[in-house]
Amino acid sequence: MAQTFLSPVQVDELVALYLNGMTLVELAKRFSVHRRTVAAHLVRRSIPIRRGGLDEKHVAEATRLYADGLTLTEVGMRFGVSQQAVRRAIAAAGAKIRVGGRRRAE
Repeated sequence: MAQTFLSPVQVDELVALYLNGMTLVELAKRFSVHRRTVAAHLVRRSIPIRRGGLDEKHVAEATRLYADGLTLTEVGMRFGVSQQAVRRAIAAAGAKIRVGGRRRAE
């Protein structure tokens, strides 16, 4: 894949969109760059990076899905977050994380 360079005007737009609520992933898609590239531009502009995660309103459902046997990755895909975000949220809610993320034995 060819490297994409953003112009200063594009970086200004990227920053404005991020400050208005767009996520790193959404911005990466919009500007055809990696999410880490988006984060690097924000850091260079001294913009604090928001920590993504599971919305409070979805934690109970995510916990239930995980308890019902879905993997952290599968639960994350349902809510558009990473498996680490799911792990943090459901562990904070008191759920026990399975060894190696394996499915519960049937």
